[in-house]
Amino acid sequence: MEEFHNTAFPTISDDLMSDHLQFSDDNSLPKPDVQILTSSGLRIPAHTGILALVSPVLENIIERPRKHGSAEKIIPILGVPCEAVSAFIQFLYSSRCSEEELEKYGIHLLALSHVYLVPQLKHICSKAVGKRLTIENVVDVLQLARLCDSPDLYLKCTRMLSSNFKAVEKTEGWKFMHENDLFLELEILQFIDEAESRKKRTRRHREEQRLYMELSEAMDCLEHICTEGCTAVGPCDLEPSKRLDPCDKFSICEGLQLLIKHFAKCKNRVNGKCSRCKRMWQLLRLHSSICYQTDSCRVPLCRQFKLKMQLEKKGGETLWRLLVKKVASARAMSSLSLPKRKREELRETMHDHGIRNFRL
Repeated sequence: MEEFHNTAFPTISDDLMSDHLQFSDDNSLPKPDVQILTSSGLRIPAHTGILALVSPVLENIIERPRKHGSAEKIIPILGVPCEAVSAFIQFLYSSRCSEEELEKYGIHLLALSHVYLVPQLKHICSKAVGKRLTIENVVDVLQLARLCDSPDLYLKCTRMLSSNFKAVEKTEGWKFMHENDLFLELEILQFIDEAESRKKRTRRHREEQRLYMELSEAMDCLEHICTEGCTAVGPCDLEPSKRLDPCDKFSICEGLQLLIKHFAKCKNRVNGKCSRCKRMWQLLRLHSSICYQTDSCRVPLCRQFKLKMQLEKKGGETLWRLLVKKVASARAMSSLSLPKRKREELRETMHDHGIRNFRL
């Protein structure tokens, strides 16, 4: 650092120092024993003990032997505005940084906190810079977050970039990166592609869960219709005048009733030529697969389907077994919304019939 020794630079006066740094009372600290040199040539007086205590990098610089045995200690912090350096030194003393300073010099302070290993300031700056992200600066901040090893800020930048890619692609920051950092561009494009894939998987999973829940509700409605009856459809031994009013799930129940009416009258239900009858056969088979009241179940063909499935245990039924498992799981989950007493009654019924596959 001998190149600075023979050059006269302005030094912050005591009044200016107190305005910039807001240190404790002058009597509480010894006389400054080191000068922080900024890019503008301004020198900021400081104390080696405090700098070394807060920053291990500054501690190494302070303990490094000085050339030519010079007694004057000067630490250059260059490449950022002198006000940012002043705010940085102030934080080393007070552990505080104003919103105005974060607004003006947040990016510079983030870089300084990374270079001089001040994690508390780095965390504050990462949050502050993340709150001030825009379409215009997101690429620049992304590059800084990558260089400064700030994963939270990097992730926030990539998410914003992914959500506004078409707008960001038109900015000067993106054009510059496209010409000078193809590796980072590839990394961003891969992140966007993975984000889109995750969204598709999430949507597909939600659609599957919705389907399983609808099938579970259809099973409940089928049992309800065959046991108690609902509006115009019910068990054959129940008089039409005694059938119940529309149930809570009538939107599903009504469609199932129409399917049952068609199934009862259709002449093609056995030969497999009717798609609506095929759907009814599948619902009856699905019910039989998850029904635990084999002897007392009033749904048509329940026992017959169970006997048939016991005789036809083939490897080709893997997809069907998976469907049964998913619907049974959805049914068990929906039962958790029942009142506690009804859950206890259902658990006792399942126990009486030897069912141990569900936990309510």
